[in-house]
Amino acid sequence: MSGTDTPSADDTGYGHESERNVLNTDVMQWVSALAAIVGLWLVASPFVYGGPDAAYWNNTLVGTGIFLLAGYNFYRLSKDRLASVGVASLAALLGLWALASPYLIDMGDSALASSTMIAGLIVAAVSAYSAYANNRAELPDRSRTRA
Repeated sequence: MSGTDTPSADDTGYGHESERNVLNTDVMQWVSALAAIVGLWLVASPFVYGGPDAAYWNNTLVGTGIFLLAGYNFYRLSKDRLASVGVASLAALLGLWALASPYLIDMGDSALASSTMIAGLIVAAVSAYSAYANNRAELPDRSRTRA
């Protein structure tokens, strides 16, 4: 028996915060919001820069998909749930498609092609981070903070 009768954090079952991988859902909401906003930019960019029909369809469909997927994860996180790893992964894949699509689809204007590639890179990065973080995370235990 130790010199004190006070239970340690390990004895109570709470553990040390540094040992747990608790996800800050407020921060992750911003990550999902950024992906959703960039998805909206993808939808708007062909109308801003102009371009052939293929670029309009590509950016509209891909941007709408990213917006809906990231918006879904934003909603889940707003309800103190983890984001869906599958949804975030699909958004990351759409971001990679947006990054590669100017090489495969005629964008007409180099400004539209650059904008599409930058938006795709941002979405791929933040969505991949979201999928990674949510896959490894535990939900915060809100019951202890609401006593």
